[in-house]
Amino acid sequence: MVQFHRSGGPDYITRKKEKEKVSLTRMIVAWVVEILIVAIIAATLVYFFGMRTTNQGQSMSPTLEAGDKVLIDRFVYMFKNPEAGDLIVFLPNGNEKSHYYIKRVVGTPGDTVQIKNGKVYVNGEEFEEEIEVSKIENAELAEDEIKLAKDEYFVLGDNRNNSEDSRHVGIGNIKDDYIIGKAWFNATHGKMGKL
Repeated sequence: MVQFHRSGGPDYITRKKEKEKVSLTRMIVAWVVEILIVAIIAATLVYFFGMRTTNQGQSMSPTLEAGDKVLIDRFVYMFKNPEAGDLIVFLPNGNEKSHYYIKRVVGTPGDTVQIKNGKVYVNGEEFEEEIEVSKIENAELAEDEIKLAKDEYFVLGDNRNNSEDSRHVGIGNIKDDYIIGKAWFNATHGKMGKL
């Protein structure tokens, strides 16, 4: 004789509904956790790499033109210091009411910088330019040798004769604390990497 076992019933249905509730709860929790992780990653990326500024004036021409939108990497200088040739974004004298300035680092902490005969000298050696620049017509503060402190940088605009930079009293040497980050992407023209 064949016997049939009851596989269903009130207990079975209750257990099945409880398993479905637990499964649904786990799925919802997993989604919430995934959304939080993605939101944290996105916020971190925007904070460190998504900050942008607009280049003011012609002081960085031809590298950057007036109105170019530039993305700022605020992360890189947590692990290393700015180097000669980097384009840094900073607030002049830490003035938070000022617009961001973008200039090229020429001298780093401990260096001596001087401009003579229209050329830049760092530690007594002619500075090797990575870009083509004009002969400097006015050395201003850098006419005499400038010794940079352990937290100071000397910066110049790429358009050397049309730039308010470390040669000028209103800007001077850039303290480490005033640096916002490194200009790394020209969003207006889609140029990435070394600007």
